[in-house]
Amino acid sequence: MLQRLYIKNVALITEADITFDEKLNVLSGETGSGKSVILESINFVLGSKADKTMIRYGEQEATVRAEFCVSEESEALSVLKGYDIESDGEIIITRKFNVDGKGGIKINGNTVTASMLKSVTQRLVDVHGQSEHFFLLGEENQLKVIDGIAGEKLNAIKQNISELLAQKRSLKAKINELGGDESERERKIDMLDFQIKEIESADLKIGEYDELIARRNLIANTEKILTALGGAGSIIGDDGGCLDLLTSAKHQVGSVSNLSEEYDKIFSRIESLAAEAADISETISDLCGELSFDEREVDEIEERISLIKSLRKKYGADEESILAYLEEAKNKYDMLSDSAAAVEKYNKQLSECDGKIFEECLNLTKLRKEAADKFCKEVVTELKTLNIPDAQFTVDFNQYDKNTANLNSSNGSDVICFMFSANKGEPLKPLSKVISGGEMSRFMLAIKTCLQDINGISTYIFDEIDAGISGFTAMTVAEKFVSIAKGTQIIAVSHLPQVCAASSSQYLIYKEQSGEKTYTRVKKLSSDEKIKEITRLTGSVESGAAIEHAKELVAMFSK
Repeated sequence: MLQRLYIKNVALITEADITFDEKLNVLSGETGSGKSVILESINFVLGSKADKTMIRYGEQEATVRAEFCVSEESEALSVLKGYDIESDGEIIITRKFNVDGKGGIKINGNTVTASMLKSVTQRLVDVHGQSEHFFLLGEENQLKVIDGIAGEKLNAIKQNISELLAQKRSLKAKINELGGDESERERKIDMLDFQIKEIESADLKIGEYDELIARRNLIANTEKILTALGGAGSIIGDDGGCLDLLTSAKHQVGSVSNLSEEYDKIFSRIESLAAEAADISETISDLCGELSFDEREVDEIEERISLIKSLRKKYGADEESILAYLEEAKNKYDMLSDSAAAVEKYNKQLSECDGKIFEECLNLTKLRKEAADKFCKEVVTELKTLNIPDAQFTVDFNQYDKNTANLNSSNGSDVICFMFSANKGEPLKPLSKVISGGEMSRFMLAIKTCLQDINGISTYIFDEIDAGISGFTAMTVAEKFVSIAKGTQIIAVSHLPQVCAASSSQYLIYKEQSGEKTYTRVKKLSSDEKIKEITRLTGSVESGAAIEHAKELVAMFSK
């Protein structure tokens, strides 16, 4: 329920702090007194579009705060939990809007967006007359109403469908593991076959890529290598080169090597040096001979490197990873090739599961149609007492068969629409397309008389439901308000003395001038003040008889 509403700098209201009770709260006042400002403030804090014209002239910012108290089972609390906003049953919404067109929204101190706000408030309040938060205008909510009427039998069927859907998901997972349906499995087999052949035809060797890169670098630097080795070879091995000089030195020292052990050691060292030089010269010559290549080898190396790069990009970072992928692909190929029988079995079970779901959908539809038929008759009866004598109301169900049914939702395959006609001779049309503001309020009043807490909303707001109503119908409206208010809070703007008499809390909206400015005030009326307001609403002079009549009205609803 809406416990408290605080308004600051909205239209003619400088500041208002209104406390509501949990039953029937009625707002009355002269035309133009500002009753609509109260409702606009409520709509604003519930999430309707903000407008700078709502800000009181001369002020920079408008503020509205609404304090709600809800049960632990409230859907609004579940939504808040999803937004990671804590609540012990108290929901405080504060919304501000300034002249620059900027504003802020907080729920329990947490900043939220307008869409987040609406997702919470649409589960708290229905506002009727301006239709911003009218639950039943949304066709997606109409099915929920019918399901609430159908009760536990319908919930049991939904549970059965949920269990069948779980089986269906399990079967689909198994089929996917085996490659999906036949066409999908064949596609995967073809892909694996291509991949296996592509890798096998490459005949990869571990470490091959690095060897090819090294060979390519060698070929790219052949001229440089030949120049360097050739120059060194010439210095060592050509006539007059190092090797000839070492040989001469060896002969010179050899002629005296027998004269001293020291000379002999020098001779041995020179001899070793000459042998090493000869070996180096031969090695250089061999290396130069090995550097020969042709253009075909260069092309082959580039092609091979390109192939391995392509395989690395597709299957792994190196040859070892690619070969591991090959083994895995072979295993998958063998598994998919042998899975046709298993997939056929699972597909058969899946078809049987869909058949069972379809049967449960038909059961859902049957229960819903029975509930809808009874519900429509009751609503039409109520509408007749509310001065809509020619009302027609039905629930239109979509047609479906096994091929068109929605077999993937625990909610079944029904799509419904509330169809309404208020006037004799007029065809039934969707509720949101044909119903007027006054009819909508009375229609909702009839609905709530027939329903008990189907949508979980704890507060209903009616904007001048009494338009065009008087006499016996006015008393009926008041009685229905009282009946609904036993379980759901009502805040109603009304000009009917009968509705005001039925109120558990009565508020007077009035204008007051101070200096050069006009203000809208809100006052909760005492018992005596309530009698005085009812007398005014009857259009009577404030006489003893009129006051007694007002007291009699109040007494009728105090029993």
